[in-house]
Amino acid sequence: MAGDGPAVRPRATGPAGGGGCRGDGVRPGDNTLSDVPAPYLTITTTVEHETEARRSRFICALAPARTVEQAAAFIGERRRRHPSATHNCTAYVIGERVQKGDDDGEPGGTAGTPMVQALVGRGFSDVVAVVTRYFGGTLLGAGGLVRAYGSAVTETLDRVEPVRMVPAKLVRVAVAHDQAGRVENDLRASRHTVRDVTYAGEVCFAVAVGADEVAAFTGWVAGLTAGRARVSPGEDLHVPE
Repeated sequence: MAGDGPAVRPRATGPAGGGGCRGDGVRPGDNTLSDVPAPYLTITTTVEHETEARRSRFICALAPARTVEQAAAFIGERRRRHPSATHNCTAYVIGERVQKGDDDGEPGGTAGTPMVQALVGRGFSDVVAVVTRYFGGTLLGAGGLVRAYGSAVTETLDRVEPVRMVPAKLVRVAVAHDQAGRVENDLRASRHTVRDVTYAGEVCFAVAVGADEVAAFTGWVAGLTAGRARVSPGEDLHVPE
């Protein structure tokens, strides 16, 4: 198995919902951003494309995968679909820390690694790739295999409709019950996405806010609630641009 080491830029992806409000809150101008995650491209549907090299067939399938478990499930599905294939080589990139390739019996470094490099080189993440090879009778050599597997992925990427994901913060806004109705209406009318609402002693809204907009958002909420809201920036995440 050919593996690729973890990337060096961490991207902590927070939960989509975001439970209760936590933290002491911030005032306008308090929030500072450092180590802001980078934008990336991803896909939302499975895409398949076939290429050929010296009579060998290379069938590449790409799918979205936000976790290693999702990637493994898709890999298993493709292997079950092509049980008589000569090889089912795989690669996935998840977040900025997980990159892995598997040569599945091809010479070391000739399949999984170029597949990973194809995804990373195009700026894609949260994607799994499986390239199924049916041997055509002619050996390709190490260089030919690297080109064939890398090209299978890049040519398939040429056929996807990429979604650009941009950095955001999951910001929690806690307000008293008597303000909750108006605040919710204004939040939902804004360009920001309300991910979750929880009701307890106060009402907490978990809102996805652009990473460079947190300070302005905090000031807007302060004006909206006459300074009564608690605003707590939380996890890093990415949202569609």
